[in-house]
Amino acid sequence: MKNNNRRNFLKLSSLAGIGLAGSTITGFAQENGVIIKNRNLGQRFNMSGYAAPKLDKVRVGFIGLGMRGPGAVKRMSYIDGVEIKALCDLREDKAKEAKKLLKGTKHNPDLYYGKAYAWKEMCDRDDLDLIYIATPWEWHTPMAVYAMEAGKHAAVEVPAAQNMDECWQLVETSERTKKHCMMLENCCYDFFELLTLNMARQGFFGDIVHGEGAYIHDLVGLNFNKKGYESMWRLKENAKRNGNLYPTHGLGPICQIMDINRGDQMDYLSSMSSNDFNMASRARELATDDDFFSEYVNNPFRGNMNSTMIRTKKGRTMMIQHDVSSPRPYSRIHLVSGSKAFARKWPSPGRIAVGHSWMKEDEFKEIEKKYTPEIVKKVGELAKKVGGHGGMDFIMDWRLIDCLRNGLPLDQDVYDAASWSAVGLLSEVSVANRSKSIDFPDFTDGNWKTNTPVDISLQGAGNTNVLLKS
Repeated sequence: MKNNNRRNFLKLSSLAGIGLAGSTITGFAQENGVIIKNRNLGQRFNMSGYAAPKLDKVRVGFIGLGMRGPGAVKRMSYIDGVEIKALCDLREDKAKEAKKLLKGTKHNPDLYYGKAYAWKEMCDRDDLDLIYIATPWEWHTPMAVYAMEAGKHAAVEVPAAQNMDECWQLVETSERTKKHCMMLENCCYDFFELLTLNMARQGFFGDIVHGEGAYIHDLVGLNFNKKGYESMWRLKENAKRNGNLYPTHGLGPICQIMDINRGDQMDYLSSMSSNDFNMASRARELATDDDFFSEYVNNPFRGNMNSTMIRTKKGRTMMIQHDVSSPRPYSRIHLVSGSKAFARKWPSPGRIAVGHSWMKEDEFKEIEKKYTPEIVKKVGELAKKVGGHGGMDFIMDWRLIDCLRNGLPLDQDVYDAASWSAVGLLSEVSVANRSKSIDFPDFTDGNWKTNTPVDISLQGAGNTNVLLKS
């Protein structure tokens, strides 16, 4: 193994800011007030571009059947070559409700529920190939790691990790087991995002200079709803953390357009948060009638709006924003600025500009016709019928299964899962230190320089059918 200080990254202030307090890691040094962490293990195996052995049939087990899990179960039931073998949730009723979604299909999954670690029993089965994880954030890494150790590929909702140790744990486990760990960053498969990615690949934008993404989504009502997120876990996250807590929706598509981890790499970031102007006031309002919310009055919420700036090794920049508590329209921004052209999705509809003028509708339709990628032509209309954020969730699921069935590399690998998750974690460190810049770890061990960009063609496959009546 190479001994090349693979895991150097800078961290200001206390280690607790990125989840390293009390860890067993050694090798800390300090220079000019900056704590440096070194781990010199070297890369075991490069998972970028890795093609796992073909699976004629992909046998899937699902963990987490609350909010997003049931939709995933239903979507997977439409994909040929999938066998849904097991469903798991802590709550019996959720597991049984999810199974009802499969009535009339060929799928008859076993159910696991009622015990905190029933999911381990499911992962230990020898007749599963893929574990699909849609649980609260704190369980994402433990479940993905356990699944890979048990010989299964892991697909995990965003974010994949909640601290830097977990990011490295995912990377090391995937490399050692040679099992895929894909973060289910569904927004990479939305139609305009795929269109602009293909345009970038074909050189339409020229050199990519700057990109913007966001998760701007008013979740105040849902966060304070006791019947919303299980155990109100998302409210708790927003109460205790100050940074870009959910960067991946806007970040993923921009990273793919910039070939992050495959020709370029995030170098450092700087992050800033506003004060809280909305969440604590809602807690005070609710606490007048319900003492449950009193603790959130006494422990004020963190900032409403976070803006994180990222610079890449090749000198490109990104701005990624997060705001789930302001009364404003939903947006992921998705802005691509190149040396020759420009694109922006929100406010919708998405538009393209060449020079200083937006394209007219008929011009845009010609561009759309020319640059719509093969994957959208293959399953795009079917995806709209199946649904899941307008169809992008289905395209994501179909793509995952088609790649596994044909022994093809995945569009998102474990290095993406780690680095996209790390943006949120490092943003907290920057916010806590007056927006000072924080260096980014190299999860690829330098291989970003030679890893090839994501191939969004059908890669010679695309032979996975969709079992959907018109």
